[in-house]
Amino acid sequence: MTDEQETPILRVVNADATAEEIAALVAVFSALGSAGGEAPERPRSTWSHPARGVRRTHRHGPGAWRASGLPG
Repeated sequence: MTDEQETPILRVVNADATAEEIAALVAVFSALGSAGGEAPERPRSTWSHPARGVRRTHRHGPGAWRASGLPG
């Protein structure tokens, strides 16, 4: 053993725990901890997208007033 004392990651405090129960807990905790890095980035909503703040030019000509209210 090394000079430094290592703190256990998992400690069983129930003396009646069976080997199967401990194995199940270790499997659950290892599955939770093995995500493999950072969480994936959530997709950006189109509602909050920066391009939404950029003004587009309005259409001109016949029916332009109707087209100005339609999504571009």
